[in-house]
Amino acid sequence: MHLYIQSLFICLLLLAFDAHAAKIVLDKNLSLQVQITQASAGDHLIIPDGQYSGNLLIDKPLTLSGSKQVTLDAQGKGNGILITASNVTLDGFRVVNWGDDLTEQNAGIYTEGQLTHLTLKNMFLAGDGFGMWLQNVQHSQILANTVEGNTQLRSADRGNGIQLTNVKHNLVANNDISKVRDGLYVINSQDNVLENNTLHELRYGIHYMYSYDNQIINNHAYSTRAGYAMMNSRNLEITGNTTKNSEDYGFLLNYIIQSNISNNIIKDVWTKPENKVLGRDGKGFFVYNSGYNTISHNIVERAEIGIHLTAGSEKTQVYGNSFIDNPVQVKYVSNKKQEWSREGSGNYWSNYLGWDMDNDLKGDVPFEPNDGIDQLLWQYPEMKILMSSPAILVLRWVQRQFPVLKAPGVKDSFPLMQAPEILDGESNNNTVSKLEGNDKLNVIVMNK
Repeated sequence: MHLYIQSLFICLLLLAFDAHAAKIVLDKNLSLQVQITQASAGDHLIIPDGQYSGNLLIDKPLTLSGSKQVTLDAQGKGNGILITASNVTLDGFRVVNWGDDLTEQNAGIYTEGQLTHLTLKNMFLAGDGFGMWLQNVQHSQILANTVEGNTQLRSADRGNGIQLTNVKHNLVANNDISKVRDGLYVINSQDNVLENNTLHELRYGIHYMYSYDNQIINNHAYSTRAGYAMMNSRNLEITGNTTKNSEDYGFLLNYIIQSNISNNIIKDVWTKPENKVLGRDGKGFFVYNSGYNTISHNIVERAEIGIHLTAGSEKTQVYGNSFIDNPVQVKYVSNKKQEWSREGSGNYWSNYLGWDMDNDLKGDVPFEPNDGIDQLLWQYPEMKILMSSPAILVLRWVQRQFPVLKAPGVKDSFPLMQAPEILDGESNNNTVSKLEGNDKLNVIVMNK
């Protein structure tokens, strides 16, 4: 009932604005800022095609729209547009050349104050600092924007594409972000949905820190160092995403708990030869100090290491996944055993050499991807020069003959003989997002 009354109040408030709102075509020969200052709350201001300068301040509920032939040039300083009011819509024009001071958080679009019901859509942003910096924002929509960074700067000197700090109940969908530092950076935020965004030529496609109860659904990352870097967060629903051509990680899970990672596709995670150092290998999943998660029905294909678990990453359910053509399928260093199957069904391993005599599509012998020799090699990488020596071959033979000598590790007691089908992001683009109240109204999630 409380939510219904709140939604009704907001709808009545918006109707009140509409009743007094005017649609005004601005005069291109006058200052945009002066005309915005003179407008009444709720007005819809239309910017004529052309080039404009200045750092705009929007401090009242307004709609500001234009075409892609409208360019706002921030003159290389400050924020392109500063929003300090709720119920603001920006739609359809270009913002370029804002400041590059990351300490001052220079951004193409910057918010200040406790704001609600912003709509930022169909914008094109190109600059050195942050594309959008949204803080303390709730019940808003960031839809179908394009953000591009400056490749002349080092990755560490660029801002993030869309930065979300202390935000709740927002939908971020159908954006295309490239050439910045991290595509979507989310910190200290709850109950948001990131859906069907395209993220490329970045450090991290999506980067989560200290956040919980969020959904990451049907996003597409490629040409990154890590497609998805999830850190110090819990209760994440990560499903239907793809990542291709990452250099270090498909998914980096660092201190992630009570989360579901399912129906994702990870392909071609390979460290470039010029960046190779000892211990740096492309990992489909890198699970560090994380537990009580479910990793299920994902595809990991052509990664140097399919999945690497370390630093106490336990109590994780792993089943229904397909590990295909990864030179090292699993790297797991621990003194505890892990069973990677659930209710009599495990994972598909492309290098499984067992058989299926009863034709139930499950292997008759367990799959154990690692042995004691593997663990020695991980602890002492210099031993690789002895891999084909008679001594190593004898040690492996002894382990097979005397299982009691086998080191603890991963065991899949019911390996699958066929790779299961998964529901991937490309066939699941219309997910119903977890938004509350009237935030579900009039939200059209556009397919790319």
